[in-house]
Amino acid sequence: MQGVDHWLLTRIARAAAPAAGLLALLVLQPEPTRLVGAPSVPVRAFALSDQARRYLLLQYRSSPTEFMGCMIGDLRSNAVIVQRIAPADVDPAHSTPTHVVPRQTCEAAGWAGTVGVIHSHPGGERCFYYFPKTQVATSDAESFARQPYPVDAIVCGDRIVWIGRDLVQQQLWLAERPTPAALDPQPGNRVPGSDAGRKRGE
Repeated sequence: MQGVDHWLLTRIARAAAPAAGLLALLVLQPEPTRLVGAPSVPVRAFALSDQARRYLLLQYRSSPTEFMGCMIGDLRSNAVIVQRIAPADVDPAHSTPTHVVPRQTCEAAGWAGTVGVIHSHPGGERCFYYFPKTQVATSDAESFARQPYPVDAIVCGDRIVWIGRDLVQQQLWLAERPTPAALDPQPGNRVPGSDAGRKRGE
C-alpha cells in the first residue's frame, strides 16, 4: 500500500510541475503599460482663464519656434479648468519651428497642479492629433499617450486644439471670433468673384 501511495504522489508531483512553471512565468511577466494618474473619466469640457488666454496669445505671436507650457488648474468632474500656464523647462536648442522637447516633467520643474501640457504650432499648421480621415496617430498623440495628464493641447493661432483620454479632438477659440456681419464685405468693397453683393440685390 505504501508503494501505491508513493507512486500516486510521484504522478501528482510530475503533473503539477509544468503548471507551477507556467504560473511562475506568468508572475514574472511585466504588467501592461498603464498611465499612472490618468483619469478614466473622459473630459467633456476644457476652459482657460483670461490670464492663461493672454499668455498663450502673447507667446504665440512672439515666438517663431514651438513653445511649451504646463497647464496649471483643476479637474472638476469631467471638466478641466486651466488657471494659468507655467513655462516648461525647455532648452532653447530643443525648440525649433517644428518640435519642442522639455528637459524634465512639469512636476520635476516645480509646477504642482499640472493638468496637461500645451505647445504651439507656428503658422497654425498640422493642428491635429490624428491625420485627417485616418486613425493614424501623430507624434503629438503618441506623446500624449505617454503622459499622465487628462488633457493635451496645441495652440494654433487664435484657437486651441485639445484632446482628452477619450481621444476625441476638440477646439476652442483663444480670442473672440469676428461676427459674420464683420466678415461680409460692404458695398463697394466686394471681394472679386464673391456673391455677397448679389445676395443683397446689387
